[in-house]
Amino acid sequence: MSVFQQRMIRAAKLDVHLYEEVEADKTAMGQAMGVVVLSSLAAGIGSIAAIGVSGIAVGTLFALAGWYIWAYLTYFIGTRFLPEPQTRTSHRELLRTIGFSASPGVLRVFAFIPGIGAFISLAASVWMLVAMVIAVRQALDYTSTLRAVGVCVIGWIIQTVILLILFAIFGGGGGPAPTP
Repeated sequence: MSVFQQRMIRAAKLDVHLYEEVEADKTAMGQAMGVVVLSSLAAGIGSIAAIGVSGIAVGTLFALAGWYIWAYLTYFIGTRFLPEPQTRTSHRELLRTIGFSASPGVLRVFAFIPGIGAFISLAASVWMLVAMVIAVRQALDYTSTLRAVGVCVIGWIIQTVILLILFAIFGGGGGPAPTP
């Protein structure tokens, strides 16, 4: 098994040491971005049942955009508004750790399965959130998990609003509703 696969599995297992490892490993950025792309592609494939084959492209792009917006907001909120005295990180360190926190997102590829797909997608999303809290706590050197939860939730809410606005502008308007 490759180092990349092992790291993804360890990230999904919520291994705190993995997040410290990739934070310090300046060569892990490509792997972290690979996780994000795989997770986003899985979300795109999983959305086929909901929005058709075009869902692969749309779902993948929205997942990638959402991840990057959330990552940037997390860095900004965590280092500017809610830092602890020992918080020292770079944008790249945080990107590496939260890139790996997207590992459980590969399960979203199964979201197309009737009856259980929505549950799988929800479970993967919650799992990714928990992994991101751990990644943020480690990358920002927080002693408080609650602070990491706050940073992630605030960033997620802002990111969701931004994505909803973008979706409404670029992809949400399907014209008038059909008449009966």
